[in-house]
Amino acid sequence: MKILPVDDPSDPRLADYRDLTDVALRRVLEPEGGLYMAESAKVLARALAAGHRPRSVLTQERWLPELEDVLAGLDEVPVYLVPAEVAEGVTGYAVHRGVLAAMHRPEPPAVADVLAGARLAVILEDIVDHTNVGAAFRAAAGLGADAVLVTPRCADPLYRRSVRVSMGTVFQVPWTRLPEWPEAREQLHAAGFHIAALALSDEAVSLDEFAAAPPERVALLMGAEGDGLSRRALAASDSVVTIPMAGGVDSLNVASASAVALWAVGRSQRG
Repeated sequence: MKILPVDDPSDPRLADYRDLTDVALRRVLEPEGGLYMAESAKVLARALAAGHRPRSVLTQERWLPELEDVLAGLDEVPVYLVPAEVAEGVTGYAVHRGVLAAMHRPEPPAVADVLAGARLAVILEDIVDHTNVGAAFRAAAGLGADAVLVTPRCADPLYRRSVRVSMGTVFQVPWTRLPEWPEAREQLHAAGFHIAALALSDEAVSLDEFAAAPPERVALLMGAEGDGLSRRALAASDSVVTIPMAGGVDSLNVASASAVALWAVGRSQRG
């Protein structure tokens, strides 16, 4: 490994890692700068396995043995070795997982390429909470979704918190951004997908009924926290599906709802 000790928090070589707690700032810098952050050696390993390239790594002495295997063959990647107080001074928080990597952001694939061969997909419309995005990706990976599609205003799946909550599964499930409705509907229909919106509606069918005989290709459309799906998204949908609830509760968190719907529809598709 190309280990470079750094003991000054103001060192310009650490600029990629500075002030990571400023969410609004990172939302601007990461996409436009072509970077995202991978936190922990496990997440970094999954990113590398997906073909992503690190620009640099920030770590501490105790984590070097674990990094040796992860970074094998990447001798050109600088590894900035810092004391704990420098890591916290630069990032603004205690780096408990020991490793941060500034990763080059790959170009998003075309929608048609992501959906090629897929049967079950999840669409996240305008989900603004990075934790919910990460949790939805984890559900998608664990329950057999073939793809995840996010709308233009959805939170970044490669934001540090999303990656962490997903346990690195954002690198496992193929995903990309959709265009605006109704163009998104046209692309989904061109790929042979039935768009099933998860929403509360008098015209909705129950998830049990829908999952009993699902279309061959289904995209489960999940709405934003609080407001739910937009009117344009509902207008673009082929059917509206609701999860039967009890106890006076009308709906679930978006990540929980996606898990329930994926399990029900996926089980039927697999026969």
